[in-house]
Amino acid sequence: MLTGISVGGNVNLRNYKIYAQSMCAVALCIFFAAAMPAYAEESTEHHIKAPVADKIKKELTIHSDTRIDYYYWLNERDNPEVIKYLTAENEYTTAMLKDTEPLQKKLYDEIVGRIKQTDMEVPYLENGYYYYKRFEKGKEYPIYCRKKGSLKAREEIILNVNKMAQGYDYYNVSDVYVSPNNTILAYGVDTVSRRKYTIYFKNLTTGKLLKDALVNTSGNTAWANDNKTVFYEIKDEVTLRPFKIYRHVLGTDQSTDKLVFHEKDEAYNIMVFKTRSQKYLIIAADSTLSTEYRFLDASTPDKEFIIFQPREKELEYHIDHVNDTFYIRTNLNAKNFRLMKTSVTSTGKDNWIEVVPHRDDVLLDGFELFNNFIVLDEMKDGLKQFRVMDLAKDMDYYIDFGEETYMAYFDENRVMDTNVLRFVYSSLTTPESTYDYDMSMHKKILLKREEVTRRI
Repeated sequence: MLTGISVGGNVNLRNYKIYAQSMCAVALCIFFAAAMPAYAEESTEHHIKAPVADKIKKELTIHSDTRIDYYYWLNERDNPEVIKYLTAENEYTTAMLKDTEPLQKKLYDEIVGRIKQTDMEVPYLENGYYYYKRFEKGKEYPIYCRKKGSLKAREEIILNVNKMAQGYDYYNVSDVYVSPNNTILAYGVDTVSRRKYTIYFKNLTTGKLLKDALVNTSGNTAWANDNKTVFYEIKDEVTLRPFKIYRHVLGTDQSTDKLVFHEKDEAYNIMVFKTRSQKYLIIAADSTLSTEYRFLDASTPDKEFIIFQPREKELEYHIDHVNDTFYIRTNLNAKNFRLMKTSVTSTGKDNWIEVVPHRDDVLLDGFELFNNFIVLDEMKDGLKQFRVMDLAKDMDYYIDFGEETYMAYFDENRVMDTNVLRFVYSSLTTPESTYDYDMSMHKKILLKREEVTRRI
């Protein structure tokens, strides 16, 4: 069973500070735009000359249409002339905003001062361990931890990004996953803010890194059940589109990895993951109006992936698995989507059986599977609503959030044999709050509520 800490998209404190500085700059740019005549005059007095990029003619032809782009050369990231020009732009910006530095600091301190620096995520259980991420005051990066069996157990730090980031101007850890036997940690690292990750592997028993390093990836991995095989995505060097899936065996060189899928259509992005049941490995190919999935028994990683339903124009579907059944959210003859199911042996659309029909006034936005429950993520009248389907009792109901307007979404629900749903809720009067909801007793328990921090 795969254990994972999905951290893609989370922003560490250091990156949040960069964001705060960027927001300060945006605010100041708006201010300068409004007062441009006065500052243009000041610019003249200080003899500050704005840099001007060279115009180099470049013809671009697509769909029998040709256009001229004089600044296409600025795409050349390693071109010394591009770097020289960008440096000049930065120096010009610094000079123009020199007089506003006290205001920049004030705005920056105001934003950062509202961040709770000592904080911890709500732990979640998976495969016998409680996983969580925490921050320490004065530290800029997260610390990834786990406890075995109980929250009262000894804390095990699996990654301290503060130590790992030392010596780097930028450092981001994304997509952290633990092997099914809980002993090997796979994680992606980006040190240049290019979203091109190198995947590393850490032995959680010894604390040492393995020699394996997978470059030019999206940072995501999916473990097979043999605890030694992982699947990962390679990115296109130019567009950064994930377009190839490879299979890697620990202890081997990346150059020997086997290509298992190549998405040649540039309209599709791809990713590899595991079903929540941990039974199947999935390759998803997704475009704006069409999807296609492939699946493979996670216990047989050397075999070929099987197409679930061949892609069709304007046919969208999304799958997950529980109890020898695949459930499908699809727009097949259903503009607002409907829920269907099929057996693992007959996955084509002709075999799909309707579970929840299409409704004109309700958008089926997602679903969460449990052994005895299905929770539908719906949108009606502009509001989220969670519909709980009790499979054992053959009944369903909606969770009452108690307020007229709000936002809610599923949180980490890694255990399928449970009657507890975890979700996050917020409204105009309720800060972001994490709940565990007992689907049998119809009761919710508040686990954490974000503090509204006031700057001191």
